[in-house]
Amino acid sequence: MTSDVTADPRQRSRDADRTQAEILLAARDEFAEYGLGGARVDRIAERAKVNKRLIYYYFQNKEALFLAVLEAAYDDIRAAERKLHLEHLSPADAVRKLTEFTWEYYLAHPEFITLLNSENLHRARHLAQSDNVQNVNSPLIETLAGILERGRAAGVFRGGVDPVQLYVSIAALSYFYLSNNHTLSSAFGRDLLSAKAKAERISHINEVIMGYILRD
Repeated sequence: MTSDVTADPRQRSRDADRTQAEILLAARDEFAEYGLGGARVDRIAERAKVNKRLIYYYFQNKEALFLAVLEAAYDDIRAAERKLHLEHLSPADAVRKLTEFTWEYYLAHPEFITLLNSENLHRARHLAQSDNVQNVNSPLIETLAGILERGRAAGVFRGGVDPVQLYVSIAALSYFYLSNNHTLSSAFGRDLLSAKAKAERISHINEVIMGYILRD
């Protein structure tokens, strides 16, 4: 009689990685739609087409799963930023590229905004428990600091620009506009997500950011 062949450990590892990725994707959509409080593990299991027990096996509880989703969201945007190779661009082009990328990324990934909105409602108590989130975000600030220094040394940028403050401004000018577009559109009687309005917005953001850092 032929004996059973034990599954390749590498295949089991790949299967586990794939299952966790599917759970994280399903959880991201669930949390983005319902927030942490309204999200349900049963629905996440249905979205991921897995047994609910597997979710608890890999992520222990809903709170831990939410943190994993947040960490994955930061991993994704930082990985996309690395592909810009900002360090190889001129200082001015690098800042413009980062600014335009941030705007376009938020447009393409509205779930990123809603996930952060949800975490802010909870005063970032999940991210405060993360051992990884600062390590993921620090390289971007280091890269931006290097760009600012190159620009200052070349006489293109003014000195004294804090890279953290600059990045917060780049993100905020896109984030606030998009996260509040429904109320702003209603309040001002304009469709702020029309093609014309979006083109005007990114042009305005670039002018504000570059106007701040460029030397007179």
